[in-house]
Amino acid sequence: MNIHEKHKRLLEVLKDGGRALVAFSGGVDSTLLLKVASEALSDGVLAVTAVSATYARHEQEEAVNLARKLGVRHVMVASDEMDLPEFVSNPENKCYHCKKRRFSQLLELSKVKGYDAVLDGTNADDHHDFRPGLQAAQDLGVRSPLSEVGLTKSEIRLLSKQMELPTWDKPSLACLATRIPCHTPITVEKLKQIDDAETFIRDMGIARQIRVRHYGATARIELDKSGLSKIIGSGVREEVVVYLKTLGFQFITLDLEGYRMGSLNPKDTMFRDEEGKKHA
Repeated sequence: MNIHEKHKRLLEVLKDGGRALVAFSGGVDSTLLLKVASEALSDGVLAVTAVSATYARHEQEEAVNLARKLGVRHVMVASDEMDLPEFVSNPENKCYHCKKRRFSQLLELSKVKGYDAVLDGTNADDHHDFRPGLQAAQDLGVRSPLSEVGLTKSEIRLLSKQMELPTWDKPSLACLATRIPCHTPITVEKLKQIDDAETFIRDMGIARQIRVRHYGATARIELDKSGLSKIIGSGVREEVVVYLKTLGFQFITLDLEGYRMGSLNPKDTMFRDEEGKKHA
């Protein structure tokens, strides 16, 4: 199918699925899904955004504004994955445990509110990456319509542009917990350090893709190519160093390889679920 046929098929899938609750992060994928779901189901759709220390503050704010612009009913729900020992211990499959808890909450909410399905924004490309959370969605029966119709990330961006969605060229998002190396405990304090550090650098306007990886006393900064060229040999570097030290970091390092997706992902991309089964 070409991109327009996939769009048409997506509308059909959403209409056939009945009233839907959409897990909405405000990212590229979930925004397109929410837009098309609102076209297919009118007022039969509800956007739900998790409130958690693992999400950057500005992303939560953007989700609220986007849902308002799309004219879709939207609620914020507190997420309690930080209460899960199997998540905060930070194993390779922490995303499985987080998503299982969050999707369980959404499924319960969908029953209470009278919705037929819970949908997420997984796309066709996501199955080629290390994403343990996908297994949790499958285990619980959460549907991924974008993936079902074969929409890739590039196609989603193109459709979003054609629909004049402001997220069409938005940088990829990732949970703040992914900035902490596996098996290093995740704490609210570390997540806040990361959020504050990335927000400071983002507000300087030197890069679109920013990651501050947390290694205890050391912050490792990953920036896109534009950011790398702007931060070295300028007053920006000194400002970043001074501010990050106020957050509690002792050593501030710049990764000369720059930003790349999943740089802290384990090399062995197989993990075991709670029943001991291996998944890619």
